[in-house]
Order: sequence, then C-alpha cells, then structure tokens
Amino acid sequence: MTVLYNVENDLPPEQFIDVLLRSGLAPRRPVDQSERIATMLENANLVVTARNSDGLLVGVSRCLTDFAFVCYCSDLAVDRKWQGQGIGRELVRRSRDAAGEGATFLLLAAPGVEEYYLKSGFEKFETCYGIRRKH
Repeated sequence: MTVLYNVENDLPPEQFIDVLLRSGLAPRRPVDQSERIATMLENANLVVTARNSDGLLVGVSRCLTDFAFVCYCSDLAVDRKWQGQGIGRELVRRSRDAAGEGATFLLLAAPGVEEYYLKSGFEKFETCYGIRRKH
C-alpha cells in the first residue's frame, strides 16, 4: 500500500492520540488528556505525517525546531502494523530535511528501541542532561 508524507502542523489531536495508541507510545504519553495533547500539537512547529492511501495516519514525527541550529523530535510513532517498512526512517529524513542541514536532530529513545536508532544512523550522545516533568 502507498504511503503519503506531508507536513501537517494542524494535525487533529484525536488522530495523533490514535496513532500513539497503535504505535505503542501511548504508555509514555498523556493520551487520556486530550487538552494536553492538543497543546502539545499546537506548540510543535514541525509535524510530519505518514498516511496510507485511505488517509489513515500510520506514522508521525512531532518536532520543535528553530530551522537553523537544532531540531528536537519529541515523538516518532509508527503504527505497529506498519513498522518495518521504513516509515520511521522516512519520517526522520523528511523532518531533518525540513529543519535544515545546519540543525542537529535530537530525540529521546523509548525504552527497548535504542538499537533501532543506532541502525538508523543516530549517534548516542553521552552528555545529555534533563530535569524530569512533575506530571
């Protein structure tokens, strides 16, 4: 089946939640808080989608970027039924292209998929730090 890619900075929250559920990312995202999900989407400035020929959202890359120096990919989700077909790699490629070649592309790997990122050309950074959210 054909996969169509687009930048959709107006992605409906319901569709985003649905693909998070189908991808396995839902346990690490506030999918039960639709208002929070809507705010996450409203404040992302680069959302690249993958849809099947029927228009079903099968993958998404949700990023925050300045289009010059850095691009943080907060969500990279592909429906489990569509995984293994290169959709995630294409979402990353298109997100990187949109952010610009001068932008470092960063993401936090979900537990258990670190090897995927290493095979996909990512480098593991040893000097990343953070302060966890409270909820």
